[in-house]
Amino acid sequence: MTVDDTGSGTGAHPAPGGEPGRTAGPVTDATSARAAAAGEARQDAGTGTRPNHPNHRPDDRQDVGGGRPGDDRYATGSDPRGDGQGGGARPDVRPDARHEANGRVDPQAEPESEDDPLALRLEGLILGAERRYTPFQAARSAGVSMELASRFWRAMGFADIGQAKALTEADVLALRRLAGLVEAGLLSEAMAVQVARSTGQTTARLAEWQIDSFLEGLTEPPEPGMTRTEVTYPLIELLLPELEEFLVYVWRRQLAAATGRVVQAADDEEMVDRRLAVGFADLVGFTRLTRRMEEEELGELVEAFETTAADLVAAHGGRLIKTLGDEVLYSADDAGVAAEIALRLIETMANDETMPELRVGIAFGTVTTRMGDVFGTTVNLASRLTSIAPRDAVLVDGAFAEELTRTGDAPASEAEAAEAAAAAEKEGEEPPSYRFALQPMWQRPVRGLGVIEPWLLARRSDDA
Repeated sequence: MTVDDTGSGTGAHPAPGGEPGRTAGPVTDATSARAAAAGEARQDAGTGTRPNHPNHRPDDRQDVGGGRPGDDRYATGSDPRGDGQGGGARPDVRPDARHEANGRVDPQAEPESEDDPLALRLEGLILGAERRYTPFQAARSAGVSMELASRFWRAMGFADIGQAKALTEADVLALRRLAGLVEAGLLSEAMAVQVARSTGQTTARLAEWQIDSFLEGLTEPPEPGMTRTEVTYPLIELLLPELEEFLVYVWRRQLAAATGRVVQAADDEEMVDRRLAVGFADLVGFTRLTRRMEEEELGELVEAFETTAADLVAAHGGRLIKTLGDEVLYSADDAGVAAEIALRLIETMANDETMPELRVGIAFGTVTTRMGDVFGTTVNLASRLTSIAPRDAVLVDGAFAEELTRTGDAPASEAEAAEAAAAAEKEGEEPPSYRFALQPMWQRPVRGLGVIEPWLLARRSDDA
């Protein structure tokens, strides 16, 4: 979904060379469309010309909004509160030669322009608008100070670009919306920065993954002699509208699920500090593997592990918090769900000869959730349990064992299970059915957490 200037959410990216506000219809002949767009990309790349974009004005150099370089509030890159993030996504631009080292503008100097024409075409296709504003002009047009604009941009992962003309109407609208949420009292300024940061970090990884995956999937270009760069334009042209709609759909689904969990919380405190089961799953001997395997093989192994783990966690009702290459972190509201996920992971990896052995640690307790991540002693304990777990085994802490016993998913001991079965048989009733078995292990000290008593989690033999 794109957004028009009115904020109605009904705008559309103009098709290159077409009419503004119209998007491509269903692809009836993908090969022809890609080949045609690819040929155009090759021609533009070879001649160095700009595309016939509906919004393109070859000599558009008017300044919008003016500027007051001497005002400290509008100093480029200022971030006195120190919570911005530099070094992120950077438009493919060179600093404007008209701007001197002291930030003042030399109106007589001409701006440098050494951008790749194809890169500019790709940017125009994706953003749906041409470069029009410097950061100062964009901030002024949005009605916010340069300081606040810089905080928002850095939070989103955008690097400082000086005062190069690299921003579009969409950048102005984004600033205006964030600032408007703050002015309306719907978000505090700090919360608005967090929203920008969480969105930027999530979508940055998504964008990198998508481009890498799409280009790696192209074993042969549609036309002989085409480079990967030239193939990118027609590929993005076909995929962009579909992926945009899909992204919004998935986001709404995830937002609905997260909102539902918050609504079901018992009180406001539980919305932030909740009792959860937290599990770490770690590939054994991964460091040694990195020395023996080729980079491509190692990448395929990590991708297969992350994909398998993500699928299992989602299928059984857990939440994948993050992946760390050889390790995944997940959580679940229910201890039984977390236990099932852990054992399924062990069993699935054990049946795959290409995968190394796996070990899992789970802890249960109060967890602080923030920006999609989890923190606290419970998380640290789960990590420590993973590091001491045997190969192809699951270790849990005492609180997790108690929770499984309380919910009837596991007996406190096998002796108690036998007594319960005998009593039920004597009364002519069905004996209790347990999914899991718990075996106490030797107490041992754990760095930073003192002495703990881990329990070995397994399936009960009659439920295997």
